[in-house]
Formats: sequence, C-alpha cells, structure tokens
Amino acid sequence: MWMLIVGLAVFFGVHLVPTVPELRARLVGITGARPYSGLFALVSAVGLVLIVLGYSTMQGLGSGNPQLWIPPSWTRHLTMLLMLPALILLVAAYIPSRIRTSVRHPMLAAVALWAFGHLLVNGDLASVLLFGSFFVYAGYDILSANQRAAVGPLGKAQGGLVQDVIAIVVGVALYALLLFWGHRIITGIPLVP
Repeated sequence: MWMLIVGLAVFFGVHLVPTVPELRARLVGITGARPYSGLFALVSAVGLVLIVLGYSTMQGLGSGNPQLWIPPSWTRHLTMLLMLPALILLVAAYIPSRIRTSVRHPMLAAVALWAFGHLLVNGDLASVLLFGSFFVYAGYDILSANQRAAVGPLGKAQGGLVQDVIAIVVGVALYALLLFWGHRIITGIPLVP
C-alpha cells in the first residue's frame, strides 16, 4: 500500500505546483522554463510508475486489499456510459473546438468522470485510494484553474463544428478501442466477452 500512497503523493504533489502561481514562478525562475518542464515530467513519470506498481501490487494481495463495499451490477453500465463523454472530453482538450471552449477544462472534466465512474465499480481499498485521489484532484484543479483563469495547453484557441465532429469521432473511436480491446490489454480486465 505504501508504494501506491507514495506514488499518489509524488504525482499530485508535483501537479499541485502549477495551482500555486507564485511557487511555480519561483521554481521556473530558479531552474528556467525548460528544466522546470523536464523536472515536472520526470517527477510525474516517477509518481505514475509508483502508482501503477503500487496499485497492481495491492490488487494481487487479496486480504491486503480489503473490499470496502460490493458495487451493485448496475454501476458497470453507468460507468460505461460515463466513459463515452470522458473520452470525448479527453480528445477535446487537445483540439480547439466549441466543446473545449464551453467546458473550459475538458481534460480535468474527463479525469473527474473517469475517476468517478471507476469508483462506482470498484469497492476495494486500492481502487478507492487511486480513483478517489484522481477525483478529488480533478475537482480541486477545476476550481483552481477557474480562479487562476488558466486556459490549458491550447491557450485561447477556438474551433468550430468541424473540430467538434473530429473530437466526437476520435473520442468514440477511442471508446470503442478501449471497450473491445484496450481495457483488457491495459488492465487485464475485459469489458466485453
């Protein structure tokens, strides 16, 4: 369990830095913009590796990963439903579109939907730690980004109907890929027989 907790602390610790503009500016001033970005990416990657290793270790422990509740079977359908807009929003975060403009922080909204959906279908301690942390972080960062007037990786770029259609088509394709193949490859858990 410690590896998962340390991974989450490292990953979210570095991701909290941009939510405090004065701290980020100070660190960029000390290191320079490129080294800061490189260190941010490196620390994020270390945190992510620890999260994956810690989560998979806890999943294999059985009694070391207690079941906190048994999710009802209907939550699986709700999670699958939530994942469709989550993946469309994930794609929209990187395509200037009206979807991106209207949602304002589509990546964070996608993470929140993904985490909430996965909390619904996983009642074990490792999953509550993992998905609960991502859900809380996404909510916090949405509030923080709104306060800071943060605009995300594409700045204020805007798009129209064509970009909306691209985001939807790519998001649906990504959903289908995960549904029929990818989720099993990534997690070992098939979503459809």
